Amino acid sequence: MTSNAKRTYIPWPVGFAAAAWLLAGAASPAHAEWVRRVTDGIMGTRITVELWSEDRAKADEAIDAVLKEMNHIDESMSTYKPSSEVSQVNARAADGPMRISKELFDLLSTAQQYSQITDGAFDITYASVGYMYDFRNHVRPNEAQIAKALPAVNYRHVLLDAKKQTVRFSQRGVRIDLGGIAKGYSVDRGIEVLKSYGFTRAYVAAGGDSRIIGDRFGKPWIVGIRDPRKEEGQVITRIPLVDAAISTSGDYERYFEEDGVRYHHIIDPKTGHSASKVRSATVIGPYATRTDGLSKTAFVLGPEKAMEIYNRLDDIDAIIVRLDGTVIYSKGLEPAK
Repeated sequence: MTSNAKRTYIPWPVGFAAAAWLLAGAASPAHAEWVRRVTDGIMGTRITVELWSEDRAKADEAIDAVLKEMNHIDESMSTYKPSSEVSQVNARAADGPMRISKELFDLLSTAQQYSQITDGAFDITYASVGYMYDFRNHVRPNEAQIAKALPAVNYRHVLLDAKKQTVRFSQRGVRIDLGGIAKGYSVDRGIEVLKSYGFTRAYVAAGGDSRIIGDRFGKPWIVGIRDPRKEEGQVITRIPLVDAAISTSGDYERYFEEDGVRYHHIIDPKTGHSASKVRSATVIGPYATRTDGLSKTAFVLGPEKAMEIYNRLDDIDAIIVRLDGTVIYSKGLEPAK
């Protein structure tokens, strides 16, 4: 995917409007309408699709097609489904080269690029340890289990052959999980489906990953960034967006607490423990695949080092909430003084 030039976004003051929901724009022709659908259960998260349409039947058909595409990605990439292509890779790739679909091959290639960009902070092989965590049932691996599994965590263990379209693992014990990138990818695919139907004003979200095309008739879409230590619906800021993607990762998504320690789903590839150097990180860019993949970086590297990486990328802006609750912005987002 090609990167766009960096844009400037101006954070709107807290309290300006209803949070995390998108505001309506100017008055529109009476025969057309905003069509919105919210669906739970795909990829373990909430899917939201909203678009402007002059034909309700066409809008419903397009949204059905978006959800069908997202279900396909879930069936292909979920590690919770033994029949998925990713589960089959985990079961067989250590035995030798395994031919995979072009879709999965391309996404694995993209994941490796993000591993390189983030100095290994983003690493799909975290699952070599991560599979032992069960946040719903408050289960976590002990230190001996982590130490035994940790040598398998290294994105360089995933060997791709572009000519043969194969993947293999360089050693046994390696597992991959695309949970850190697949939701963003599904959002991008959803947007492409809507474009194929001719829609030019739309919003697609999967959990904390969203992408927008067009505006709301002269006004931007307004996206609220959740306050990671307050109830859902309370935000730290709001961002006006047009033709952009935004992803927020937080330690409040899947977690449990034990003896005062918060164990959550973003795993540090170097330690095998939950990465806890920030409370949340929001990344804005041209594609949700990219913003999703890069939003985990701050948890592993810490706010300052992660922000250095974000500021080096011309198509990315970011907002990080430190552990003490203070907020820092990338250069393109710094509020006017």
